[in-house]
Amino acid sequence: MHSVSTYQAARLVAGTVESYFAHHFATATSNGGQETAHQPHAPEIEAMIDTAFWASLRHEEGVSPKVTLAFLPPDKAGQPLIFGKRLRFTPDVLTKLAPAVERPGIHLGVWYDRDELYIWGTTREIPGNCLVLEVIEPGLLVVKHRRLDGFGKFVNVAILKGDQIKIVDEGTAKTPDCPFVVTSMLGFTLPSFWNDSMNILVQLAVSMRAHGRGGSLLVVPSGRDAWRDSIIQPMSYPIVPVFSRLADLLQQESDAASQNVWRGAVNLAVEAIGGLTSVDGATIINDQYEVLGFGAKIGRSETSERVEQIIITEPIVGNEPLIVHPAQTGGTRHLSAAQFVFDQRDAVALVASQDGRFTIFTWSTTDQMVHAHRVDSLLL
Repeated sequence: MHSVSTYQAARLVAGTVESYFAHHFATATSNGGQETAHQPHAPEIEAMIDTAFWASLRHEEGVSPKVTLAFLPPDKAGQPLIFGKRLRFTPDVLTKLAPAVERPGIHLGVWYDRDELYIWGTTREIPGNCLVLEVIEPGLLVVKHRRLDGFGKFVNVAILKGDQIKIVDEGTAKTPDCPFVVTSMLGFTLPSFWNDSMNILVQLAVSMRAHGRGGSLLVVPSGRDAWRDSIIQPMSYPIVPVFSRLADLLQQESDAASQNVWRGAVNLAVEAIGGLTSVDGATIINDQYEVLGFGAKIGRSETSERVEQIIITEPIVGNEPLIVHPAQTGGTRHLSAAQFVFDQRDAVALVASQDGRFTIFTWSTTDQMVHAHRVDSLLL
């Protein structure tokens, strides 16, 4: 790229992002993955981040731009909307185009010619492992990529906020007791699910965070009622019989022709459950994704002790585990969730804060204590 970046974080992170994509492109190829987009290199990554950062600080008619960029040529995009002429890739052009593509799922297509980036149009369909750069708010950018199976939240690679850089630590997925919902957020799945992976808890987490009211979701084992010992009775809103729409959909088999319809139905069912978590109290589902109730108040089991300490981690490079009192992880929701998992060690608790923080509580058999996984960086 001929231009010289003036956003220092762009230069610092470009090489790391290049290495990440090089590894994932190689892994996808060796696993027989579907055709992917162009592998990005550091100069292209640096130029995209630099331009997007300065665009994020501008305003168009008093509104800060929110825009998502996809790095690929038009022939790699599905049903692209191609402009009559190439547009220069500058902060000014990005700011002016942002209102047209700020709705979810629309990407501005960015490509290069003779070492210069340009904007060629828009698209909703991009291939697996395609580099995506999202401007979320002024000074806040997220580097991510589309999952190979094309379904669900994109996988975050790096988060840049001003001069702060957070690199997602993929090694977290290999640590003992790392819950599958976290490994899925990190972009890892079991080999048998390489081409058809979907973790519903990830989608539920996204839905919970999106409504902005904060909420708790408890996931308990199906066929067992021990969890009721940790819920103050009577429950505010029990569901009888259980709501099984999502569970029924996940048991259905769909061919390629009906895949989009099925995914749309799954999304609607997820949103319905996510909406319940906005009500005060906890929403309870079992591990088959049947809804058992919502608005539930958590109370310490009569046969348990009060939880006094937990371990807290964040899947970010350089993060060190901390052992703290559960009250230090947040407010009442967090303390109640930690107590619930301490009492019901085969359960999982997801907690969204109004400020966007998101924590997943599980029991660690290795550490013999509740483990709080801070994953808000993975949900941006």
